[in-house]
Amino acid sequence: MATTSIWAVKGWLGQVVIYIENPHKTENPNYIDNPDMTKKQAQGLTDVINYAMQNHKTEHTNEHAEIKQNFVTGVNCHVDTARDEMMATKKHFNKTEGIVAFHGFQSFAPGEVTPEIAHEIGVKLAEKLWGDKFQVIVATHLDKKNHLHNHFALNNVSMFNGKKYIRTGQDYRDMQNESDRLCREYGLSVIDQSQNGKAKHYAQWKAEHEGKPTYHSIIKHDVDSAIRQSMTERQLWENLRKRGYIIKFGQDITLRLEGRERGLKLQRNFGVDYSIDSIRNRILAQTRPERIIIQPETPQKKYLYKGNTFKPARMTGLRALYFYYLYRMGVLPRKHKRSNRQAYFLFRDDIRFVQRISQEARLLAKHGIDNTDQLAVYKSSIAKEMEDLINERKTLRNYMRSSIGKNKQDSLKSEITSLSKKICEKRREVKLCEEIERRSTEIEIKLHQARNNDHNRLSNKSRGKENPTHESGRRRS
Repeated sequence: MATTSIWAVKGWLGQVVIYIENPHKTENPNYIDNPDMTKKQAQGLTDVINYAMQNHKTEHTNEHAEIKQNFVTGVNCHVDTARDEMMATKKHFNKTEGIVAFHGFQSFAPGEVTPEIAHEIGVKLAEKLWGDKFQVIVATHLDKKNHLHNHFALNNVSMFNGKKYIRTGQDYRDMQNESDRLCREYGLSVIDQSQNGKAKHYAQWKAEHEGKPTYHSIIKHDVDSAIRQSMTERQLWENLRKRGYIIKFGQDITLRLEGRERGLKLQRNFGVDYSIDSIRNRILAQTRPERIIIQPETPQKKYLYKGNTFKPARMTGLRALYFYYLYRMGVLPRKHKRSNRQAYFLFRDDIRFVQRISQEARLLAKHGIDNTDQLAVYKSSIAKEMEDLINERKTLRNYMRSSIGKNKQDSLKSEITSLSKKICEKRREVKLCEEIERRSTEIEIKLHQARNNDHNRLSNKSRGKENPTHESGRRRS
């Protein structure tokens, strides 16, 4: 399985070449961080290759073996003179302004392919898509554990006729289709596509294979559950409305959770089994509706306690807000008898992020943060600690470049690794603080809207009013 993409790059062509050939610079293709190299020095491709080689040194598995993490191949150009050849093409056709190149990638599933096979597939993909017109550099990176991916630096001016490469939606599809064909040829997996040809997004595919909930999986589960609990179409639509869905009828049924801007078409996203006719047949095939079975609670044991009791202080502010939200989502255990009702529809979309929300709640509880001022102070202190650690790591790296013994270098590498781990921890906490600043406002709005909806529902119920329902389709005969 491989995912693909390609995008335009403006600026300096040498930066793109360095990024493509350097497996450790994969965060921003327009930024080069090397205090020992200026842009002027990097103009020569010899400096580019030397710079890349310094950063992609190999890992030793034993005294006699070496595993390289980077492979570079030129299509219609030589690796040693790739940048100069691309610039010569641009100058020959007088097209040196605007977009300087296109940067693409092809990412493989972890552990599914070897570096040699990944690079071979990348070269074949580049030759098939651009080999008859354009100059391309193909580089295979292994910058993360078992994360193999190819990078493509594509000169946007054709070396044969001077025409510029124009990326369109069809180019995206052609790139993915050819990548899928090569993956099948090499016996690799391919991301599933629905019958109408709409491919799943990689994040959705990955989350489903890891058992994590997604917006698509939540809707699919709710539709299946509502069908099993219904004997007529009217019951089905009513069950979905109770779950917080707004239904739009047409050739394809569209469901949208209240609070979200866009809905989801059932047949388009889940296949013909979720067309209106298939749903009707599934309902008619049932002999009885599925009932929700509430498991009886185990009897509580009573204990006699003698001595003083201490009542902890009640949580307030951000801590209380987060823990109450987790309670309403159904994540935290309830003090009293649990209800068989599902999580409120306004909160269900955040079930996908429950792990992240729990981490934010633990940070607030651990450091006793109850308001935005305390959060800002804590975030500032963590950012300062992270900055000090980064400066310390930079000092050690500069010192390690000097001519010192191998034993001393190993000791410095160990210290730098330890500092890097601490920096990552601090960076994660800063990120959590930023997410709390954003999410706390959203949580307050959702809880306020939920309280208003609960109040209106109770008021209508006390007056004996019922919400009107819409029957679309025939009843069960």
